[in-house]
Amino acid sequence: MDNIQKRLVIRISKGRLSFATADGSDVLYEDYALNSSISMAANLREALRTLPLLEDDFERVLVMVDTPTLMVPTNLFVEEESEVIYHHAFTDMEQQLVMHTVLPDLNAVVLFAVQKDLRSVIANHFDNVRYTSAVAPVWRHLHQRSYTGQHQKLYGYFHDRRMEVFSFTQNRFKFCNAYAVNNPNDALFYLLAVWKQLAMEPEHDELYLVGDIPERDQLMEEAQKFVKRVFFINPSGEFNRAPITQIQGIPYDLITLYLKGR
Repeated sequence: MDNIQKRLVIRISKGRLSFATADGSDVLYEDYALNSSISMAANLREALRTLPLLEDDFERVLVMVDTPTLMVPTNLFVEEESEVIYHHAFTDMEQQLVMHTVLPDLNAVVLFAVQKDLRSVIANHFDNVRYTSAVAPVWRHLHQRSYTGQHQKLYGYFHDRRMEVFSFTQNRFKFCNAYAVNNPNDALFYLLAVWKQLAMEPEHDELYLVGDIPERDQLMEEAQKFVKRVFFINPSGEFNRAPITQIQGIPYDLITLYLKGR
């Protein structure tokens, strides 16, 4: 595990706020119970005031933000143009700040948005803060994993009632998109549509599912009617029963962040 003591990780999504920090070789993790009658910024302010986990002085803070992402090839990325491009793609995010995460091993830059009031709360509490797309550790890890074997692989990462679908070819994305999913039928529809778009072979190529999957057994059973090789990535087995994988409810992206770094 990375030597990331004294670093606080704040993970923010539409309906979830959680915190993690390392204590020696252990990771302390807490999901904050949101008050739905106040804003996420107000919830964060209250959490920073009341949670015992946050009483330490942290040297660094990493904020993992789960908002819609826009992928830009590295050679086409111009930081000064990122806000215009992002707001053109996501017209309902115009009041938010646009940030980016560089993915050098994938020759891409991912754009994402942060609420201005959230950033203000964080800036008022911490000095050394870095922001990243919440899915970035998953992309990096599964990209490296994709080099095993000879067949094409399609990945579905489920989190926060969304499914990230992506595939790689060598050192770049072959496909990357996200879909709102509330049931296995929706998930299967999108997965098979992407599978067909990429002209993947149902007998030989591979579909990998990971994360908080709604009705996982049903989805896998239905998927196997169309794709022969369907696998669930179990974090405990994948990471050799590392203690962090035993934490109830911890997102897969946080697990990969701590065990694979960045």
